[in-house]
Amino acid sequence: MIAPAKPDLITVNIDGQEIAVPKGTNVIEAARMLGTDIPHYCYHPKLTVAGNCRMCLIEMGMPAVDPATKAPLIDPATGKQRINWIPRPQIGCGTTAMPGLHIKTKSPLVKECQEGVMEFLLVNHPLDCPICDQAGECKLQEQATGYGRGYSRFIEQKNVKPKRTVLGPRVILDDERCILCSRCIRFSKEIAKDDVLGFVDRGSYSTLTCFPGKELKNNYSLNTVDICPVGALTSTDFRFKMRVWFLKQTNSLDTESSVGANTVAWSREGVLYRITPRANDDVNDTWMADSGRLLYKEVATANRLKQIKVDSTDSTLDQAINAAAALIKAGSVAFVGSGRSSVEEQFLTGKLAEAAQATVSLVSRVGEGDGILVSADLNPNVRGALVTGLIKTLPGQKLTDLAADLDAGKVKTVVAINEDLTAAGLTAAQLAKVAVIYLGTHANATSEAAKVVIPTLTVFEKSGTLVNQQFRIQKFAKAVPPAAGTTDDLVVLTKLITATGGPAIASELNALWLNLAGEVPALATMSYKSIPLTGLLLDATPFASLPFVEGPSLHFEPAAAAATTA
Repeated sequence: MIAPAKPDLITVNIDGQEIAVPKGTNVIEAARMLGTDIPHYCYHPKLTVAGNCRMCLIEMGMPAVDPATKAPLIDPATGKQRINWIPRPQIGCGTTAMPGLHIKTKSPLVKECQEGVMEFLLVNHPLDCPICDQAGECKLQEQATGYGRGYSRFIEQKNVKPKRTVLGPRVILDDERCILCSRCIRFSKEIAKDDVLGFVDRGSYSTLTCFPGKELKNNYSLNTVDICPVGALTSTDFRFKMRVWFLKQTNSLDTESSVGANTVAWSREGVLYRITPRANDDVNDTWMADSGRLLYKEVATANRLKQIKVDSTDSTLDQAINAAAALIKAGSVAFVGSGRSSVEEQFLTGKLAEAAQATVSLVSRVGEGDGILVSADLNPNVRGALVTGLIKTLPGQKLTDLAADLDAGKVKTVVAINEDLTAAGLTAAQLAKVAVIYLGTHANATSEAAKVVIPTLTVFEKSGTLVNQQFRIQKFAKAVPPAAGTTDDLVVLTKLITATGGPAIASELNALWLNLAGEVPALATMSYKSIPLTGLLLDATPFASLPFVEGPSLHFEPAAAAATTA
């Protein structure tokens, strides 16, 4: 027996099973709650309803009542209230749950409809599966197998449409694969706010195109590739590079700004091939910016640091640690941490500065936010530095106080952690006055001037946590092995702490979290393993008075359902 429906729930019947769902739930989502799949192409839970593809046809009925008295009409054969079934099938995507609704998703009529729709969708579809980038994650392949006839009755010539049409700098259209679902059109209009796509011509000649004089070049264009249910839209960067079934998926985060969009890094044999969004309705829904998808290229750029150096001479890690520790223990040290470091790295940076009896500066990065998923705060983890106590107030964009100390001769050594000090306002002449210790991933003016250089890891080569602009702590995982010649940031920092007279701290992530939970009040009730994939909100009350660049959330709500297109 089903439990009594709560006041905010209504009961519907799907294939003879009753389920309580929130009022207004789309029938496709209601069926999914029961583990029942209603096949569809044009429907997307974050976009308006279009009703284009007709693949989601179902039988629908309502309990029968007497028109005059409204009393239930009982079927004498079963003793239950009779169901008045609508004689024609209805589209599931355009139907919302209502009290007493009955639907059939597996009846002979529904099966016949699904086979007919699938047959029409395949009439002009090319036999591109062996060379199509969508192969392995194609809904047309899956549903042709699950819901199609298994053979074709079409004997005429297929209508051939254009291939390799460039819609924009990052998206290519193979139009003969398009099934006219309009997902890309609705996404561009409703989410990206760039109404640039549309259909032209009629019937089997209908074609997706850009409006005259326009291109699909907004910073969210590749989301149209993600939501395309077939192989019509493909990524210029990923096209023909790798089959998806060969790729390993690793949960990661977009580190280009403080939004912290959830992502998936796709790799094979230690090589990254693409980044796609990961669903998290509390942060980024199912979208991400195009600019964040290119971050994986930083792993193998020409300026990647891969050699430990002391006084411009190749060295070992132990030699570099000893040289850096000697400079730090000599005193007059300034630390420049990073808003791009993980929570764990920032915690250890604070411990290292504490052992050296020095203060820590942070560099702010401020750009132009787009009001969607790229914030004006271009650091992914300034809030993590506040939570761990590495800093007490928001950083400035220039290291003015440090520059004044350098000019006054108050500082003899500067430890820079993945920050180019010249970009933060220091001059080459000022850096020449001090010994610079640089821990970072890529060569820059600071690494060139450094006395000790220790190459560290990109976000794709390590695991850790970041705190986004909502004060939500989120995990990212190691996707590929570290580049040769690099060392984990946690290992470097813990070795430096010990070498400078600080306490011995574990560099292994789960063990390190015992220290974090014991010393950082906001993290006291959690461990690294206990943080869910969608993250955990931290108490932001202690920082409410700080003038952050942007508000606590840019999350947008799913688009409201529009009228169904008949």
